[in-house]
Amino acid sequence: QVQLVESGGGSVQAGGSLRLSCAFSFSEYSFSEYKGTSMGWFRQAPGSERKGVVTIGSFGRTTYADSVKGRFTISKDNAKKTLDLQMHSLKPEDTAMYYCALRVGDYDGLWSASLVQYWGQGTQVTVSS
Repeated sequence: QVQLVESGGGSVQAGGSLRLSCAFSFSEYSFSEYKGTSMGWFRQAPGSERKGVVTIGSFGRTTYADSVKGRFTISKDNAKKTLDLQMHSLKPEDTAMYYCALRVGDYDGLWSASLVQYWGQGTQVTVSS
């Protein structure tokens, strides 16, 4: 019903930049598209829980994790159906698998991964020191 496809991961040295993109689509008209969607980027390092990096509500309100404030920027283009994450000043601790996430409805805050209804397949980001 909902498809999320990430791209743009890769390897970079500390201090570098990467841009992730998530193309989202609805296979058929659904109530999801009518109600609006909240989306976000989550990440998971080996041996760690999947945690929110940044979320954006259906009206555009954003919430960033403290660890990425000032370095990461989320943007959503509803016409193109893309969700991007621009990452600057990358640190080795940013190394993780990054996932695009979607919830039906309008939600504020950095929500728990357990509340996510749809996930992308993930894209790896590796930052070397």
